[in-house]
Amino acid sequence: MIAILDYDAGNIKSVEKALGYLGKEAKITRDRDEILSSTHVILPGVGSFGDAMNKLRTYGLDKVIYEVVEKGIPFLGICLGLQLLYESSDESPGVKGLGLLKGTINRIPDCPGLKIPHMGWNSLKVKPGATLFQGITENPYVYFVHSYYLKADNEEEVAATTEYSTLIHASVEKDNVYACQFHPEKSSAVGLQILKNFIEVKSPVKEDM
Repeated sequence: MIAILDYDAGNIKSVEKALGYLGKEAKITRDRDEILSSTHVILPGVGSFGDAMNKLRTYGLDKVIYEVVEKGIPFLGICLGLQLLYESSDESPGVKGLGLLKGTINRIPDCPGLKIPHMGWNSLKVKPGATLFQGITENPYVYFVHSYYLKADNEEEVAATTEYSTLIHASVEKDNVYACQFHPEKSSAVGLQILKNFIEVKSPVKEDM
């Protein structure tokens, strides 16, 4: 089973639907035992960094996420879920993020002719060999909805970038932690392939037969 973390954030059901389309059982849950017995774990979401961190802590999901990562279970953050993996965000000064990865979450700079939030399809420049992008054509288009973006400290962790007013680190991979600023569940065939690649990452948890 694939666990989708339930912390009252938006856009969670669409992830469940996309996984169902791929023939995979997924459950929206905040139950620690269910999460830790899952083969893969996904942290999706749309909303505010500060509110989201407050909800994760209220439900004790921050501690569960640390356990998931330590256990080596493949973990995927989507959109806000990517941003929460970092230490802080310009959106919510003074609020500590999960701090699993190093980098800054900054507001997209104003630029003539570009609207913020960034909503729409952008092409990616993908790092050769990136796990989530196996079998995907060069410069794929994916769907974004965000006002803040990642600048990762470690360029080696960056799996894909895009340009929108500035250089955006659009996807990262480190050990069993994967994340996308864009929405694979809303990115048509490319997005489904990304989700398929994630759920094919080997897990230390055996799937129930």
